[in-house]
Amino acid sequence: MNAPRATARLQLHAGFTLDDAREQLPYHAALGVSHLYLSPITEARDGSTHGYDVIDHQRVSAVLGGDAALRRLAVAAHALGIGLIADIVPNHMAADPANAWWADVLRLGPRSPHARAFDIDWQPPDPALHGKVLLPVLPQPYGACLQTGAIRLVQDAGECVVAVGDQRLPLAPEPMADGQDVARYAPRTADGRARLHDLLERQHYRLAWWRTASDQINWRRFFEISELVGVRVEDDAVFDAVHGMVLRLYQEGVLDGLRIDHVDGLACPGAYLRRLRQALTQARGGRASAWLIVEKILADGETLDYRWPADGTTGYDFMDQVGALLHAPGAHAPLTAFWNALSGDPRDASAQLQDARHRMLSRHFPAERLALARALAGVAQRDPGTRDWTLAAIDRVLTAWLAVFPVYRTYAEDGGRSLADAHWCAAALDQARAALGPDTADACLLTQIDQWLSGASQDEGPAAERGGAPLAPADALAHCLRRFQQLTPPLAAKALEDTLFYRRGPLLSRNEVGSSPDRFSLSPDAFHALCAERAATHPHAMLATGTHDHKRGEDTRARLAVLSEAPHAWIGLAQAWVPRLARPGPIAQADAYLLLQCLVGAWPLGLAADGSGGPLAEYLERIAQWQQKALREAKLRTSWTDPDPAYEEAARRCIDALKDTEDGCALRREIAQYALRIAPAGMVNSLAQTALRCTLPGVPDLYQGTDLWDFSLVDPDNRRPVDYPARTRLLALDDADGPIPTGTEAWQTGAVKQALIRRALTLRTRDPALFHHGRYAPLAAHGPQAAHVLAYLRRHEARSVLVIAPRLCALALGASYAHGQSTQARRFWDGTHVRLPAGLPTDGLLNTLSGRRPGVGGAGDLDLGELLRDCPIALCVAA
Repeated sequence: MNAPRATARLQLHAGFTLDDAREQLPYHAALGVSHLYLSPITEARDGSTHGYDVIDHQRVSAVLGGDAALRRLAVAAHALGIGLIADIVPNHMAADPANAWWADVLRLGPRSPHARAFDIDWQPPDPALHGKVLLPVLPQPYGACLQTGAIRLVQDAGECVVAVGDQRLPLAPEPMADGQDVARYAPRTADGRARLHDLLERQHYRLAWWRTASDQINWRRFFEISELVGVRVEDDAVFDAVHGMVLRLYQEGVLDGLRIDHVDGLACPGAYLRRLRQALTQARGGRASAWLIVEKILADGETLDYRWPADGTTGYDFMDQVGALLHAPGAHAPLTAFWNALSGDPRDASAQLQDARHRMLSRHFPAERLALARALAGVAQRDPGTRDWTLAAIDRVLTAWLAVFPVYRTYAEDGGRSLADAHWCAAALDQARAALGPDTADACLLTQIDQWLSGASQDEGPAAERGGAPLAPADALAHCLRRFQQLTPPLAAKALEDTLFYRRGPLLSRNEVGSSPDRFSLSPDAFHALCAERAATHPHAMLATGTHDHKRGEDTRARLAVLSEAPHAWIGLAQAWVPRLARPGPIAQADAYLLLQCLVGAWPLGLAADGSGGPLAEYLERIAQWQQKALREAKLRTSWTDPDPAYEEAARRCIDALKDTEDGCALRREIAQYALRIAPAGMVNSLAQTALRCTLPGVPDLYQGTDLWDFSLVDPDNRRPVDYPARTRLLALDDADGPIPTGTEAWQTGAVKQALIRRALTLRTRDPALFHHGRYAPLAAHGPQAAHVLAYLRRHEARSVLVIAPRLCALALGASYAHGQSTQARRFWDGTHVRLPAGLPTDGLLNTLSGRRPGVGGAGDLDLGELLRDCPIALCVAA
């Protein structure tokens, strides 16, 4: 398997097509990228900005340029030695009539040949939905929409269709009694409404108010998004239809690997990956094996399932680990205490997370929760030993278990629970027992539910029933297990990433996709251990520090991490600023503190503290867009489903005051001056995580735009257009064989970061075996600043690369490096050294960032005062 040396993630859409990506190939080649890592290329819904709302798996998106543009990109890329990785979406498709499969299901119901493609319960408890798909697309209750004409029968391309907003829904093939006379169904008259209602009742879908989805939905969605329907790729025919095009493109050499979106959503991830791996290998006659990575969120202490034939994750785990490494552990307690005082909630993160999970279960996923409870109740009724367990009891105990489940899911469908599955389930059982209290009956039922969902074989019993068809007990249990394992991932994601991380914020740099609310920092030894584990188990896993889903850009997080180095000073400033920031609303002080962190972390380097006009207005508009999303995701004072316009307007006043009022402008200048003062320290952190990402075991990924400073916020802010001409000009000024630029301007523009990436990727290009197969050996530092050093060797045969990066000293060093004060930097490192192992050839040791050959002491000691005098990073080659 030829793993990539380095990937560059590109977000494709109508404004940045496959041909646009082709134009940037020379830049990425010069930077050292070996593969472009493309967002989904399949046909998506009209107006899609991301491509995950697929309507046709068998076509390359016409908006992106179609198959011809993809092939033009592949030919041009291969001419420069660059391959292509595609992001595919096997878990879901757009629930849109433009999706031919979905439209056919709406037209024919369970008789559609495409009904097998989707997870639909055709016999739910509500008889009104038997043989129907719930369509929660109405802006108001059904009766009101019928009355006001929001539902109409219209002619479209010679066919009668139901018009709801922009959607055109097909009719069942049964002939209309009135032929094509749509006027008789006009909702302006009572007779017309009656005829229209009668016609709609005969369809294979039931139109409903969008608010009914959480309670009534009878098909699997992606998370709680009713515009995305779950796909059953565990079905052989569906698998073939979903993957036919990408397998052909891989066979033809157009694609070189795949990224699997949301693998935890699939019914059987392990079986899916084995089949896909086999299909990819067969596509090239067994000659090569594609690079295959999965989007998988790993909890703290969780590892990728050893049974999966995947090369690793998409790198959220690394993003969390390298971020934690740059946070000072001593800041956790004071920052948490300060947050608790502001928010008025002294509970720890685990307790607040349980609250968020209970909300999700009761208000966002009640249909999915109750479907699982009913399935378990059906199993209980088949056995005399369990038939006394009622649906209400099962639901209560199940909810207690789900509320404390510590990982995204188990994989018990794959031959039963693994040891890891058993560990996580046991931890959840202990917490659920504590939550349920001393009730013996609840404890017994909890044990029984755990047994039912274990994937272990059960005693034979009466036939089960589902959808009117008899099932053997094993099938009934498999159905329960599938419902359970496809409920816990969206529950975990929505409760943690999309709720708790927006409502609890001692330090927002630790609220990131893939992060644990219980892990604030990581010691060097723990970080090295995790890197060594990845090198041993998944040496070609992706290493990411920025993604299209991140909450804050990598350099925004790096700047906020600086606050952990001086928490008490920061708290003092926040105590003065938060009340002033909240006053114009007024808004809750906790919300003002989150806003303050956002302002500090994302303040642009080129925007002066006393700036005004367009640049300031543009920045504050980005902040306002973030704030509205953050407030709604938190679900405390407003939400997407129940927005509070008055509170949102109050929050917006707090932002507008920063440019419109005298006190607001004064406050904004103070905040901006502070942000710009700590900005160099944030840059030091940024360079550290960049160097680690590019040299540690794994495949470094460069998210679009992060080759320079990236102070982005959550989407859509992190998907703004990238200024490639500016990047190309900067790269042209860099002498690839000389020292990296370290002057003040290079730090201001980000050229120093770009050059660091280029040098590191050049090393990977010149010696791929060293980085793909080389050993990973942590090195100890000695001296007064040893605690602030992370050092390691990558070794293969007689060749080595030494990497040295700083940690938890950015405030002390930032200004020295950013302003070219090498004397101060050297003074900080004076007396600190790294000892090289015996036998390492040091005569030809070269620091590729400075172009100098460092002196090595008799015991193999490298003096960091000399090595790190101009740049906080060292990349030394020894051969």
